[in-house]
Amino acid sequence: MYPIIRKAVLNPTVTRMDLYAPHIAAKAEPGQFVILRVDERGERIPLTIADTDRERGLVTIIFQIVGAATELLNAKQAGDSIPDLAGPLGRPTETDGIRRAAVIGGGVGCAIAWPVAKKLHEQGACVHSVIGFRSSDLLILEDEFAAVSDRLIVMTDDGSAGRKGLVTHALQSLLDEGNEYDLVITIGPLIMMKFVSELTRKNGVPTLASMNSIMIDGTGMCGCCRLTVGGKTRFACVDGPDFDGHQIDFEEAMARNSMYQAFERNAHAHVCRLLKL
Repeated sequence: MYPIIRKAVLNPTVTRMDLYAPHIAAKAEPGQFVILRVDERGERIPLTIADTDRERGLVTIIFQIVGAATELLNAKQAGDSIPDLAGPLGRPTETDGIRRAAVIGGGVGCAIAWPVAKKLHEQGACVHSVIGFRSSDLLILEDEFAAVSDRLIVMTDDGSAGRKGLVTHALQSLLDEGNEYDLVITIGPLIMMKFVSELTRKNGVPTLASMNSIMIDGTGMCGCCRLTVGGKTRFACVDGPDFDGHQIDFEEAMARNSMYQAFERNAHAHVCRLLKL
């Protein structure tokens, strides 16, 4: 069992939990993830490791409430436990040798982008971060990004916080200012990562995109997380989750990820199957 040490609500649909998992905390690196089950009969949920505290043995997860499994997870409170937690899984984000980086996060994807920005900062890199949200009430981790960024730009679709516009607008302005980057790292909705990658391709800037594909086992056996990168099939769970953003077939990835959206929306709805006698 993995006790929940702390729970915090970050916005109406996003929750942070600190879990006691010392064996995972001792090895996890930014970019890696865990797979958990809320109970013995629950589905397997892949969630990125947002942070670790090696001394205290804590693993932080930040998740969005989108279906039945995440609703059940969100119903847990500090003091409760999670029975199954496997990890760390996936390949860590490669940050060695990066001196100047732009980290572009969107929505709950900022929970994945933040530990990457943090590691780059700790390694002495100059980090420019851009984080985007639909509106101010969905804004998360602004202070955390500010602490590890040489420059932080907040974008919202409606202008209720930071600047009005998309993260690509902010990235374009940074490039127009003459900023040069060894690497752009983009993490968030697939459509956002697609347009960030198109922008950086035009400007000749290497780009990594973190792919949040559908997963089941997390070991490459089920094949659910497959995607096409450079014309070849890759698996997000073992080959990624980071891939060259200029090589990803985003159209295919978006079509695959949307297959179960209707099911996710309705999975938590109770349907009475009792028949009147």
